[in-house]
Amino acid sequence: MKVEIWSDVVCPWCYIGKRLFEDALARFGHADQVEVEWRSFELDPQSPAHVDMPMSRILERKYGMTREQAEAANDRMTDLAAGVGLEYHLDEVQVGNTFDAHRLIHLASAHGLGDAMKERLLAAYFTEGRSPSDHDTLTGLAVEVGLDRGEVAATLAGDGFATEVRHDEARAASLGVSGVPFFVIDEAYGVSGAQPAGVLLGALERAWSGSHPASVVRTTGVDTEDGATACADGTCAV
Repeated sequence: MKVEIWSDVVCPWCYIGKRLFEDALARFGHADQVEVEWRSFELDPQSPAHVDMPMSRILERKYGMTREQAEAANDRMTDLAAGVGLEYHLDEVQVGNTFDAHRLIHLASAHGLGDAMKERLLAAYFTEGRSPSDHDTLTGLAVEVGLDRGEVAATLAGDGFATEVRHDEARAASLGVSGVPFFVIDEAYGVSGAQPAGVLLGALERAWSGSHPASVVRTTGVDTEDGATACADGTCAV
């Protein structure tokens, strides 16, 4: 079974959603048969490489909040993140363009390290206050998860995996995805938002049942009309 997850590395709900999905997957009986693919989604494709403004100020300008309201919103998000074991420092994040970060995730996925790269980028941004666009920073993070420094540098210096990022974003648009995280299971089930682990687990189970219908096994035993041992119409053959 395949799960595709559209998200951005500067989306606070996406990191929380990652943890909730991991919780659901750990409780799913067929987790070893689930393939997870991270898909690109830029919350602000037009963002410059670096925005010299704290998150609270960005919230003030974008949503017309007062400073107190913006700080309170950051505090609530920090508390929600702590509830799933994450440490957010939203007053220290370096807001910036994430296109190159998404290209690195695709490069890492080509080496079986997509999830590790995604995790490292999220932690670097939300917990460590590191840039999502600075090439030196991105290179160091990629090397940490096991990628070759030369290959990373060449990818960032050129346009490697740019087509893959744009393809992900085009698919998101075709699916009507307007917010992230967004989960697509076996191209048949969609789940929007950082839903509770129980909701995500239920979606996994429904998708599995839909693609793996139960086989009927005939047995010998008590005689019923169809020769099987069963209960029907409120009665049981005994």
